[in-house]
Amino acid sequence: MVYMAPVVKSSSQKVKNAVLVLLALWSIISLVVIVVWATSPDWKGSTACRAELLEVTEKMEAAKVVWNKNKVALEDLLKAERQQRDKQRTEISLLLERLSATNSTLEECQQEQGLLNRNITVLLEMLEESRQAEANLTVKLRLKEETVEALQENVTQLLHQTDSCLSLKVAAESQMMAAQSQNKACDQKCKDTSDSSGQQCQSRSATTTSPSNVGSAAAPLLVPLLLTCAVLHLFTSPKVLHFVQIFTSSRNRPDDLRRN
Repeated sequence: MVYMAPVVKSSSQKVKNAVLVLLALWSIISLVVIVVWATSPDWKGSTACRAELLEVTEKMEAAKVVWNKNKVALEDLLKAERQQRDKQRTEISLLLERLSATNSTLEECQQEQGLLNRNITVLLEMLEESRQAEANLTVKLRLKEETVEALQENVTQLLHQTDSCLSLKVAAESQMMAAQSQNKACDQKCKDTSDSSGQQCQSRSATTTSPSNVGSAAAPLLVPLLLTCAVLHLFTSPKVLHFVQIFTSSRNRPDDLRRN
């Protein structure tokens, strides 16, 4: 009994393993049969084929409808894009024409700007020449004014000297008239008196000649006065007035240029 137990266990184990192997083979064979039957078209029924055909046909019709819709939409989109492209081409041509006109206008403006720059340069040169002429004329006018002031001072001095000479002349004439009256009185007395009175008359006649010498000495002072009057007449001549007009016009000319 002790030796029979291991033999029974080993035989039952073999049987069990054999059964398991058979079950595994049967399951594998069944799976292969099912797969082959499922994938083989010959084994399908006609109903399933018709159903699949109908389904495929419906899908194809739906795909055709969708394709037609997409085709129409794409054609419309293509037409719109072509119209947009034509419109853009027209706009581009208009823009090119405007750009060409703008370029021509820009060239004309540049030419006008160059001409204006040249005119401005010429005007600036003329303005500088006018300023220099104004400065020169201002210097000349100042010199003339100083000369006129000096001549006026000389004339004033000569007038004072002339006034003093005239006053001396008037005094000398009064003295001469007094001496002449005295001379007449002396002549009258000389007729009545003797030789002594005649000598007195000769001495008085000598005194009467001295005031006339004073009057003759005052005469040369009139010569500078006449020269001064001639100089003043020269400065008040039309030529000097014309010079003053030229100077004033030259002073006003730069202001007109600045306003322009």
